[in-house]
Amino acid sequence: MRIASWNINGIKARQAQLEAWLKQESPDIVCLQEIKTVDEGFPTAAIEALGYNVRTHGQKSWNGVAILSKLPFDEVHRGLPGDDTDEQSRLIEGVFSLAEGVVRVCCIYLPNGNPVDTEKFPYKLRWMDRLHAFVEERVRLEEPFVLLGDFNMIPAPIDARHPENWWGDALYRPESLQRFRALKALGLTDALRAVTDEVRYTFWDFQDGAWRKDNGIRIDHLLLSPLAADRLTDVRVHRDVRGWDKPSDHVPIEGLFAL
Repeated sequence: MRIASWNINGIKARQAQLEAWLKQESPDIVCLQEIKTVDEGFPTAAIEALGYNVRTHGQKSWNGVAILSKLPFDEVHRGLPGDDTDEQSRLIEGVFSLAEGVVRVCCIYLPNGNPVDTEKFPYKLRWMDRLHAFVEERVRLEEPFVLLGDFNMIPAPIDARHPENWWGDALYRPESLQRFRALKALGLTDALRAVTDEVRYTFWDFQDGAWRKDNGIRIDHLLLSPLAADRLTDVRVHRDVRGWDKPSDHVPIEGLFAL
């Protein structure tokens, strides 16, 4: 089974690229972030025509997440519990039946948190605290659980071309990193680091020739529960997509599982 994540950075701007990639790669489940549209604005019919079931948790102009799946959905959950006043669309979860049980796939778009001297950074930290409580409950289910998406987190110096330039940014500072480590300490495995110690970036800014200079960072992740990690066979970062016409600033990252 192939389960992928891609921050599409606007489905209206990137629909052609998404359809081309789905036709080329044909993963089983794809989680999208930053669709930047309400549910009704998502090109559901076009994606369904490619053989996918579609569920969205959209928001006008900002945020928004979606799951595309060749498998039928058993359950769909939208939104991160813990704050009824939070209206940002940043989490959607699907549950799918397999011959040997179920797999639970949770797509997140974790807040960026910049600038750190505004309310955006405390919001990021509170969101991560709520995510910790949510994941703690999911891990107790003892199911194959895949938490994936744009985490807006640089886990370690190897995950940035110039880590010194990022230190103090909301993506790479002590408060954020402590929460990311605590999340992993619940029993989650960083899928990419489970298969390689090599440099792999998933994001290159549109500014300052970042792609041409390979000035990238790794902020898109797959975190796996023990039962999912046991079935992981490989991780692929589709770097070539960043060189396509009118690309997103992120590229797809994909886990391959013996499921």
